Amino acid sequence: MAQLTWILEDDRGESKDYAHFGTPLILGVDRLLAKVRNLTVRHLPSGTLFPIEVTQYDSWVMREVLHNCIAHQDYALRGRISVVERPDSLLVTNVGSFLPGSVEEMIRADAPPEVYRNKFLADAMVNLNMIDTIGSGIKKMFQLQQKRSFPMPDYNLEQPDKVSVKLTGRILDERYSSLLLKRLDMDLWDAISLDKVQKKRRLRQEEFKRLKKLGLIEGRRPNIFVAAQVADAVGDRAGYIKNRAFDKRHYEEMISSYLGEYGEATRKDIDVLLLGKLSDALDQKKKRSFVSNLLQSMRRSEKIRVVGSTRGAKWLLDKPGRKSDD
Repeated sequence: MAQLTWILEDDRGESKDYAHFGTPLILGVDRLLAKVRNLTVRHLPSGTLFPIEVTQYDSWVMREVLHNCIAHQDYALRGRISVVERPDSLLVTNVGSFLPGSVEEMIRADAPPEVYRNKFLADAMVNLNMIDTIGSGIKKMFQLQQKRSFPMPDYNLEQPDKVSVKLTGRILDERYSSLLLKRLDMDLWDAISLDKVQKKRRLRQEEFKRLKKLGLIEGRRPNIFVAAQVADAVGDRAGYIKNRAFDKRHYEEMISSYLGEYGEATRKDIDVLLLGKLSDALDQKKKRSFVSNLLQSMRRSEKIRVVGSTRGAKWLLDKPGRKSDD
């Protein structure tokens, strides 16, 4: 069986659409990828007003995964190569064991596999430039994800006759992405270890020691996403303090501009204005706490004032020298 299958699922795992693509597989790959909704993801790193825009999936990475599935599929098992598209991920699977043994070995070797299950097919794909014969395509996939500040590919090799690769199409933790953006020279293995931490996976002892040596782990628990530690790791503690203050001023200016245009605002209005623009690293409780502290800080500095009771309170711009009402 030589067939590619695309399945579209919603966030509850229910199938919404599907399509099958047969030979020639070189055309089937193009037809399948044309089905995938590769949306634009925008994230706002700390210290900047301009969002970074990237697609959910890198086209080269998607093709590399599919081409590897075609080259290494065990066609005697009569299984399909499948791509399951969910709102924020792609799950690509093929049947047959993972011949190189482990993903880590492929990255370290930085060379194509020494053994192909389907030599004639692999030779044809080499002649069509579908697979690489110089370096490891798997390593390049990880490098591209690091460059994009996106989560690393997730290989599942638990089943002896099946290989699955998950590509995540969203930012899992803004602090992880920001750290990769600041440390463009970060070693690939360190980026892979940090990806494990953001996904709450166990680190090997050597990975733990390496991150601890870099100052990204404190004590026995990974604390790489403590902002000050991240600043230390990139050698920019002063820059972190500066950016933190800049962020606060930025949100204060947003509130002042809103009040200047509309005259007044309820707490609900201010929440709508700010909550969606705060980092996804904060949960809703911490976001509301940030807004509350920001409002009180602006009130103490006489930039704004509040009138009315707690439930019906309204915020207004304050005049210089005027005390805020109780």
